Amino acid sequence: MPRHFIRIRDLGPDARVLLIRAGEMKKSRFRSDLLHGKILVLLFEKASTRTRLSFEVGIRRLGGGCIFMTPAESQLGRAEPLEDTARVIGRYNDGIVVRTFSEEKVRKLAEYSGIPVINALTDQGHPCQVLSDVFTMYERRPDLDKVKVAWVGDGNNVANSFIEAAMVFGFALSLACPEGYDPDPSLLAEAQAAGAAVTLGRDPKETVAGAHFVNTDVWASMGQESERKAREKAFKGFFVDGALMSSAAPGAFFMHCLPAHRGEEVSAEVFEGQASIVFDQAENRLHTQMAVMERLFTDMHIERNKT
Repeated sequence: MPRHFIRIRDLGPDARVLLIRAGEMKKSRFRSDLLHGKILVLLFEKASTRTRLSFEVGIRRLGGGCIFMTPAESQLGRAEPLEDTARVIGRYNDGIVVRTFSEEKVRKLAEYSGIPVINALTDQGHPCQVLSDVFTMYERRPDLDKVKVAWVGDGNNVANSFIEAAMVFGFALSLACPEGYDPDPSLLAEAQAAGAAVTLGRDPKETVAGAHFVNTDVWASMGQESERKAREKAFKGFFVDGALMSSAAPGAFFMHCLPAHRGEEVSAEVFEGQASIVFDQAENRLHTQMAVMERLFTDMHIERNKT
């Protein structure tokens, strides 16, 4: 059976090994022929800059080819059952990178396609982004179990994946979200029941106090444009500026998954300042995703050789 990367917890107990491997790939500007003769389909229902570029470049660096498809170019936007689409894709291709709305779609593709599936974003989680973020933190603080991460703003898909990452990598995570914009409550409860140091509050200053990394995201993501005015009102006060960063630990870093709205969720001063590592995060999408693909396709190669 193929292995998939659908949630952060899919990394399992050797998650740190993947961070080390991503570091090796980054340092050496890694190239290989692991995916030689293999084709991955990038199935995107949501637009993207970093996700598409990082996967296309990563696939090519590993020697493979890729096909990019949107709903307008496939049966995803029509009436064919997803199970049927998945089985057809699986007979033509060697892997699927999917960026969609529902995690259930990702799971159906994994169940019916018979090939490795990578979750490149859903409304419920963004594991590829958060793996890159954790690697970016790891580059600066390998002792992740002694690190505090603050999340300020929307309890969105990235926040959900950060909660899972806190469970897997052992760092402390404090979230400050406006009332009504919390992360997945069942996931939060699960993390706390498992002993993860994850807390949720309403005061950004209290949340950021002593944090080594301060993270935020846009107030209104794709598909939430109609909520913009309501969100602007709700998120007033959840603004990362120099004053808020001064509450963090000395030498704290600012993080953002991009795209960013300067003057809305973050000040231009912080975004462009020395503490900002946002473009390292963006670059590291390439290296961590290459490490994930190497792991999935190496495992698949070994399993096929055993048959």
